[in-house]
Amino acid sequence: MRSTHLLILAIVGGLSSGALAANEVIHQQGRAFSSESVTVKRGEALTFLNDDSVPHNIMSASKGNEFNLGSQAPGSSTDVSFNEVGDVAVICAIHPRMKMTVRVVD
Repeated sequence: MRSTHLLILAIVGGLSSGALAANEVIHQQGRAFSSESVTVKRGEALTFLNDDSVPHNIMSASKGNEFNLGSQAPGSSTDVSFNEVGDVAVICAIHPRMKMTVRVVD
């Protein structure tokens, strides 16, 4: 009985981590994004992972998809959902050369 419970927990845990892995990860390294552009469906999220040695402040002022992650320390990650169709300009407010576009589609 106990082994059955452990098996169920392992399966549920595996499904949960699989669902989280479905988000595309945008790395921040060398003061650059890992992609210059990416396409997501409306309602989907991107994970912004700072694997750089310095903080970043990832944000967008694009209408309907505004966000500001504030100071994101090295090693931290944050999921951002995109709810409005269109092109979203994403920048780092600290490093002006860090730019990318998220295209949100239906």
